[in-house]
Amino acid sequence: MRSRFSAFALGLPEFLLATWHPDTRPAELELDEAIVWQDLDIIRTEAGGPFDSNGIVEFEAHYRLLNQSNSQHEVSDFVREGGRWYYLDGDD
Repeated sequence: MRSRFSAFALGLPEFLLATWHPDTRPAELELDEAIVWQDLDIIRTEAGGPFDSNGIVEFEAHYRLLNQSNSQHEVSDFVREGGRWYYLDGDD
C-alpha cells in the first residue's frame, strides 16, 4: 500500500499498473498532475502477512488540489500471487 501511495505521489502510472491485479487492472491510467499527494494514514489491516494470500488495508490518503486539502478514504483488497502482492479493488 505504501509503495502504491508513493507511486501516486511521484506520478508513476507504470508502477501502479504493474501492481494492479490483471483481473481488475484498467488498460491505461492517467494521473491528475494537479493533485499533490501529501500523506498516508493506515487505519487498519487484516491478514496480509508473510503466510497469507489475501489482505485488506483501510487507509486515508491526504492530498491538495487547487489549494484545498482533501482526502480519499478506501478499504482496499490485495491478493498475493507468485510471491507478489497485487491491488485487487477498493471501496470508499
